[in-house]
Amino acid sequence: MWLAVLVLAVVATGFAIVRDVHMFQLNSYKPREQARWLAGHRTAWLPAVVAALIGVASLAWAFVSGVILVLWLLLVAGLSLPHPRRAKKPLVVTARVRRLLVTIGVVVAVLVVAAVVVPAFVRTLMVVAPFVLSPVLTLLANALNAPAEAAIRHRYLNDAKRRLAAQPGLIKIGITGSYGKTSVKYYLATLLKGHYNVLMTPESYNTPMGITKTIRGDLRATHEVFVCEMGAQHVGDIKEDCDLVGPTIGVITAIGEQHLASFGSQAAILRTKLELAAAVKGRGPLYLNGDNDLLRANQPDQARHLYGLGTDCDTYAADIAVTLAGTTFSLTHRGHTLTGLTTPLIGRHNIQNLTGAAAVALDLGVTEDELRAQLRKLAPAPHRLALRRQGNVTILDDAYNSNPAGAQAALDTLCLFDAMRIVITPGMVQLGERQAALNEAFGAGTAVADHVFLVGAKQTEPIAKGLLGTGYDPAKLTIVEDVQAALAQAYALPCDGDKVILLENDLPDNY
Repeated sequence: MWLAVLVLAVVATGFAIVRDVHMFQLNSYKPREQARWLAGHRTAWLPAVVAALIGVASLAWAFVSGVILVLWLLLVAGLSLPHPRRAKKPLVVTARVRRLLVTIGVVVAVLVVAAVVVPAFVRTLMVVAPFVLSPVLTLLANALNAPAEAAIRHRYLNDAKRRLAAQPGLIKIGITGSYGKTSVKYYLATLLKGHYNVLMTPESYNTPMGITKTIRGDLRATHEVFVCEMGAQHVGDIKEDCDLVGPTIGVITAIGEQHLASFGSQAAILRTKLELAAAVKGRGPLYLNGDNDLLRANQPDQARHLYGLGTDCDTYAADIAVTLAGTTFSLTHRGHTLTGLTTPLIGRHNIQNLTGAAAVALDLGVTEDELRAQLRKLAPAPHRLALRRQGNVTILDDAYNSNPAGAQAALDTLCLFDAMRIVITPGMVQLGERQAALNEAFGAGTAVADHVFLVGAKQTEPIAKGLLGTGYDPAKLTIVEDVQAALAQAYALPCDGDKVILLENDLPDNY
């Protein structure tokens, strides 16, 4: 009996460990974030607690409780099987993950051996130990691996610094902000490519190890400019990025209500983003979004350049005309105005971001003709209000990490369409104590849509409250369990003309 229980416990542990390591990877290998995830997902550890209680009961009622334990572990093993729905971002088996799994395997092996050699009267308790401890095995293995991981990380970071130091003429541009940084990165890299050989950190590679991977894997002696996105969830994160890259130009796109759950306040966010300002002080210019009230009110005492839509900025866009085919505008930079500029980008917020990219590009010697040509080549960053047309259906893909300002910009863009307007959203996360209030306000804003699909009943309660509070027809509000179900129902809605579907945020697998 005990051997059967041991086998089942190990099988159930295996399923649970793969899930936990996947979540640990999505939580950026940060123990604090993993602990917060465990606290918010009781289904990840409640089965282990019950298994432990049954194991304790087995000490007094060995045979019967053993049978119950076998049945329980069979159920748990089944529940621990991977979900048939494909993960949005599957577990990537990196070298670090392999090291983590090996350490977990050693710990489980020790527990299995212990179960074999312990006295019989406690054996039923010990054989379930691997599963009982499964919620903390990932954190335990990470702690055991910490010295080795620190040494490996140190070696990789030093190698990246060495490669950068070997190219003293490389122009290094750091870009950060609560939102808009990825878009500005893509726009700036495109504008510069008409004049320079440019390396850009891909996708959302904005952590020290992501930046290091880009440098070690992609930096070549022929590169003239390195455009580097810098992300943060805690005070000090931007400084860590800057210590690695040593930026000579800085761009801060905005300060807003994002990642409040980890930062705690906008003051902490501001302090962190201004770490980039400190890094470039005395080394090169700093570009700030002059339309952002917090940035304008807290301009650091150093050489700086304001950009935006306000005419009091050093670089500003005006005469903006937005259509579904793109946007035309004029750009005034250091007193000189360029007229009749065109870009496929849609939305005033994109032009605001574009003014920052254009200011840097022009200051770096990009000519007016080069700028005009590259503007016509611009495309939205992936999942940042990217537009896809499929027959009579247009998809506005704004699925990446929504924030209040970005969500409002997406709704403004939705209103440009003369079509059936549909919003699909799970709402916004990582907003701390403000999350419910901000989602309720966002819900009220979605009343511009003809139909709204909310993904996840519990998560979207504040959105539904805000939407219905405007007098919105409840028959046009649908609660679904996943985005694919929402899309299927949205496509099936009867419509004589065109449809436009806004995908506003798509929560990662650890939510």
